[in-house]
Amino acid sequence: MLALRAMIGKVAALAVAVVLATPAAAPAIAQDESGFQAYLQTLGRQAVAEGVTRRTVDRVIPTLTFNARVVELDRQQPETRPNAPISPFEPYRVKHVDAARIGQGRSAWQRQRPRLARIERETGVPESIMVAIWGHETNYGRVMGGFDLPRALASLAYEGRRRDLFASEFIATLKMIDRGVPREKLVGSWAGAFGGPQFLPSVYLRLAVDGDGDGLADIWSSEADTLASIANYFVNAGWRPGQPWGIAVRVPDGFNRAAIAGRTTAPRCPRVFERHSRWKTIAEWRALGLVPQGKGWPADNVQATLLEPDGPGRTAYLLTGNYRVILDYNCSNFYALSVGLLADEVER
Repeated sequence: MLALRAMIGKVAALAVAVVLATPAAAPAIAQDESGFQAYLQTLGRQAVAEGVTRRTVDRVIPTLTFNARVVELDRQQPETRPNAPISPFEPYRVKHVDAARIGQGRSAWQRQRPRLARIERETGVPESIMVAIWGHETNYGRVMGGFDLPRALASLAYEGRRRDLFASEFIATLKMIDRGVPREKLVGSWAGAFGGPQFLPSVYLRLAVDGDGDGLADIWSSEADTLASIANYFVNAGWRPGQPWGIAVRVPDGFNRAAIAGRTTAPRCPRVFERHSRWKTIAEWRALGLVPQGKGWPADNVQATLLEPDGPGRTAYLLTGNYRVILDYNCSNFYALSVGLLADEVER
């Protein structure tokens, strides 16, 4: 992956060099930078109006230049087509719940056991879930991005496709500086996520916590702060202590799927939730003939919904309300399933 990123970077650098060498392209690039600098003044005024100190605005705004690369990356993101076929889950699972990630997760879990145990006692969020999120987001802190956040976010806001989102996140980075976050810490992904949990700046302001008592929620360098912040996110999203995220099950032949089809349309991520059945208690699912694979049954009164990510005849999952909390972190069934399955493997 790192080699691929390096190759992409070299290709991008070559392309920029070619453009710069083309006289006809020069005015467009100059206009981009000129327009960006003018937009920064508007963004600075907006930041001050939202409570950012003039000192921070004057310190950061003059240092920024337009970053065409982040705009290019944003425009390369695939569009979600409502009727596009959904790919099978199994290839994704094999890639994201692989032996290396499981092994590194178990090592991280053992290394952090006293800290993780304390956080679980305080929050109710399982140790293995914290580790699995950390592993999925940044490979346990190894890959956190190298883009300057204020520059990237201001460039994306200037581009305009999602201006309100990126302008708001840019202003949140300035508020982070006002809170005492060192300017040099503001490095992350091209789209503004950063640190071990890959929080956006607005999420950092709401939910990042100081896990080691040094006075700063340093989710870039402190594993204690990273894990405590992940747990705090899950608490805020409604994690229910003592309840699993879900279990793998076998669905009996001849099962009447029409009788358990969902009837509501979710306001957020409808394509994700439309794949879930209606809610039933574990006792009701047992009565319908489902059989657990690996883990035993949760309590009979626990509510769960059925998902068959690879269709009938393949492994299915009964998913509790805690699965919905994982979806709050990243609204993708493949992501949430992989987090849960990685957590199970880490603690196995």
